[in-house]
Parts: sequence; C-alpha cells; structure tokens
Amino acid sequence: MWQKTTTMTNKKTIVALIYDFDGTLSPGNMQEFGFIQAIGKTPEEFWQNSDNISSGQEMNHILAYMKLMIDEARNAGISLKRDSFVSFGKSIELFPGVKEWFSLINEYGRTKGVVIEHYINSSGLTEMIEGTEIAKEFKKIFASSFWYDEDGVAVWPAVAVDYTGKTQFLFKITKGILDISDKTRVNESQKDETKLVPFNYMIYFGDGETDIPSMKVVKMFGGNSIAVYQPSRREQFRTAQKLLRQERVNFICKADYSKDSEIWKVVTTIIDKAKMEHDFTRLQLKMRNRSL
Repeated sequence: MWQKTTTMTNKKTIVALIYDFDGTLSPGNMQEFGFIQAIGKTPEEFWQNSDNISSGQEMNHILAYMKLMIDEARNAGISLKRDSFVSFGKSIELFPGVKEWFSLINEYGRTKGVVIEHYINSSGLTEMIEGTEIAKEFKKIFASSFWYDEDGVAVWPAVAVDYTGKTQFLFKITKGILDISDKTRVNESQKDETKLVPFNYMIYFGDGETDIPSMKVVKMFGGNSIAVYQPSRREQFRTAQKLLRQERVNFICKADYSKDSEIWKVVTTIIDKAKMEHDFTRLQLKMRNRSL
C-alpha cells in the first residue's frame, strides 16, 4: 500500500553543481600562483619534494604537501597565519568565463524554476579558495585546511581531503549536511524523497583521474559527471577521452565556462532534464496521494 507523501510534492527543484578546483576552475595547482614563488622554489621542485616525503614516509600525499607548505613557509619567513594563505588565494587564475558563470547559470535556473547550488569538493586548501573572488558563490567549500594554534599560526592539517575522501562530501551534500566534522548524520539511512539534493540532481565537474571516485559515484547514482580539459594539454584531453570510453563520466568539455560554450550547453540541458523529472515525479506522487 502507498503511504501518503508530502515532502517531494512540496519541495523545490534544487540542482547541485559540485566542482573540483585545481585544473577544473583554475588552470593549475593553487600553490603555483604565488605561494611556491614566495618560498623560492619552482613548481617542479615543490611537487617533487612533496612526492619524496609521501613515498619516503608512506604518507598520505595530501598530508605531505600540507606539511611541506608549513615547513617551506617557516623557512622562508612567510607568515603561517590564516590571512596569509587567504592572501595567496587572491592571485589564483581562473578559466575563461568562470567569474561570470555563477550569476549566469543561477539566472538560467531561476527562469526554469530551479534553484542552483554550488559546492567545492577539492584536495586543495580552503583558505586559498576563500581568497579567490568566486569564494562567495559557494554554499560550502569542502576542502583541506590547517589547524591553527592559540596564536593563529598553522601547525598541522585539520582536514586532508584525498581522492576517495571526496566521496563522503557527496553524501553530505545530498543530505544537506554542511558540517565537515559530522560523522553521524551522514551515515544515517534516509529516504530519497526526503533528501535535499538527490544524486540524480547533481552535476560533478572534475579534471582527471584524481576525481574518478567522485565522478563514478555521482554517475552511478543517476547524476552527471563532466571531465573538464584544457585543449593545450593533449595528455589531459586523452585522459578525459579515456574516462568517457570507460563510462566513468557522462560528458567531456573544454575548460571554458562562457555563456553558449560547450559546458554551458551541457549543464543547461541537464538542468532542463532535472526540472522535467522533478515535475513528473511530483505529478505521480499527487496522483498516488489522491487515491489514498
């Protein structure tokens, strides 16, 4: 027997756009836009040193780069306070169209009766992302971050988000949980019709193999994953093609977020589809409730 349901029939349509950051919204790793230069290293030197720490100590590679950032900043006399990391974020470059993307896609959703929510799901630093001019666009930034002592100085990672760790935030987003430290509600059973954003109303943007677990989860549960690539980087394009062939993503798109770009056309079509599916489901539930 059907149980009378009111949650879905009254709920607005929400589509969650979830972005990796490095290589997805920005053409490089965020540390390469000022921080690495400030410590007197080249990107190649910094990342090689990070890899050496990770492999030599059998250490999580996210913890390795965060530990190296603290050590190198201290050696170079760079402030380890939060504002310092935020300040470095102001120099991060963004792909074409990113700055205008959020207002344009939000307005498109509004014309369709759809609420668009934006989230970051990144192994990069929360502090640096907060320094970018697009930080205000995100409902929540799920990313790595430092722990600061009583003097406000970074001493150790508070959150380290690796490839598989990113997937936990997808389950938090679907349930409307914004607390990174939550480990209770995220594991509780919840009916799909009561979730804030069902997986089939999610769009995940990533740039390569580090995003595969999240891309796969979103696609597996009915959402859409987009592999973003830079045409000038042939290896990145080949990786995107491989992900598409292996059915780990739904689409591959050039890293251009301008209106009428390939990404724009894909995302607006997905939004249209989500709205139609939502209205269809509401109609079905109304009919079922009427018969009770």
